[in-house]
Amino acid sequence: MNHFFKFLEVSLLWLGIALFVFFYPMLISFYVFFPLLIGLMSYLLIEGIEKEKLSYILVAVVYLLNLEVNLSLPLLLAFISALLFYLLFYPALSQFKRCYMCKSLLSVLILDLMYFAWLVLYGFIFETQSITLDSILMYSLLVDMLVVTLL
Repeated sequence: MNHFFKFLEVSLLWLGIALFVFFYPMLISFYVFFPLLIGLMSYLLIEGIEKEKLSYILVAVVYLLNLEVNLSLPLLLAFISALLFYLLFYPALSQFKRCYMCKSLLSVLILDLMYFAWLVLYGFIFETQSITLDSILMYSLLVDMLVVTLL
């Protein structure tokens, strides 16, 4: 009986994650006040690479691709910026071994700012405006950092 409840718990957890990954980016396109969570999912991708957890990587990649497709953002830009962060900045942040919260907050902050900078550069190069830089993005950044502190 205990195995059944464990299986049920794991199944419901994965169902909730799948529903979030597939439907939350669609909700963001309707309700613009929902945070993008780009930094959180990019950090999840990096943690998945670092800890070699395929489930983290899969959830993060599917969410980022779904978000970019639903919001008509440049395809694979979040993924590329996360990998560039992993190569350029993450080794320096790995010095925060005792302060896990500091490492995660700085990582999300740098990931979000790096993605937004790449997005502005993309808009400048191709003379498009993918997303407007206003207080909604700062709100998204703050919520992103808050969610990382809670996790």
